[in-house]
Amino acid sequence: KARMLKKIQICICFFFVSGILYEISLLSGCCFSYMPMSKHFLTPEQVLNLGKSIIFLETTERLEPPPLVSCSVESAARIYQDRPIIFFMKGLRNNTALDLNSSYTAFSFLSSMKNVFIFPLHMETVFQETPLLQWYYQVIPEQEKNWVHISSDASRLALIWKYGGIYMDTDVISIRPIPKESFLAAQKSQFSSNGIFGFPAYHKFIWDCMENFVLKYNGNIWGNQGPFLMTRMLKAICNLTDFKGTEDHSCQNISFLNPQRFYPIPYPAWGRYYEVWDKSPNFNHSYGLHLWNFMNHNQKAVVAGSNTLAEKLYKAYCPTTYEDLIQNAELRDLT
Repeated sequence: KARMLKKIQICICFFFVSGILYEISLLSGCCFSYMPMSKHFLTPEQVLNLGKSIIFLETTERLEPPPLVSCSVESAARIYQDRPIIFFMKGLRNNTALDLNSSYTAFSFLSSMKNVFIFPLHMETVFQETPLLQWYYQVIPEQEKNWVHISSDASRLALIWKYGGIYMDTDVISIRPIPKESFLAAQKSQFSSNGIFGFPAYHKFIWDCMENFVLKYNGNIWGNQGPFLMTRMLKAICNLTDFKGTEDHSCQNISFLNPQRFYPIPYPAWGRYYEVWDKSPNFNHSYGLHLWNFMNHNQKAVVAGSNTLAEKLYKAYCPTTYEDLIQNAELRDLT
């Protein structure tokens, strides 16, 4: 009887381990054809080590993604169906919070998508073996007025350097795949954004950015560790010139993408996304659209039935988020 029980236990362990290995093999084969609950067995390192991840960050304590964040992650998951979409959230304490917080509609929906993985953001772990670790030990977050942005700027550099892939801000709606591996996105001529960039793991440019982050650190200047960092590091190795038409630039095997790729509507005109257009633009030269949430400051939101450009983008690229938006509007009308 004891021998039979032991055999049963061994069989159960064998099937359990085999199941995990099978899920990982599916991931490495970019199939993602498994039950969503099996994702709970995978660690951030296991998913990230597969490479080619699309990475999003939430560096506030917020757990319920607002519609624009949900749309960004959903659109990426739909456009890049063969790649893992990883959403790191500082507010999560451990992976079991996925089950505990299923009452959050957007959170629950995103975690159920087959290629979306939601993990806690542990900055000390992320900064290990990078120039940013010593800086992190010395900085006092409570005394930093831009800490949410600074910690995000640092985390995205460390994650891309360690694992490679693409980083995207949570106000970027993906509309077609990015064909480049090593790239920065121009916000305007001769000025780089850090809201979208992609590199293979251990790329020297990202390591140099982390070293400069620490060397030139000034938390009082917004963007000093973000777009200004990327721009000064790119200028150090490249002779930047103005863009002509929709061409991209290339230097040191790094593609510097035309502003049309992600910023066809520049930041002074960010409100145009929330207006009704006589004829909506086709964005044929864009891979994604940055909706300038920092400029918005939650002043404008997508309203169901408003017929704005942003609403049309939601309908086209994050339909489930849009459906949730409609349901919430109907509930508000009822109450």
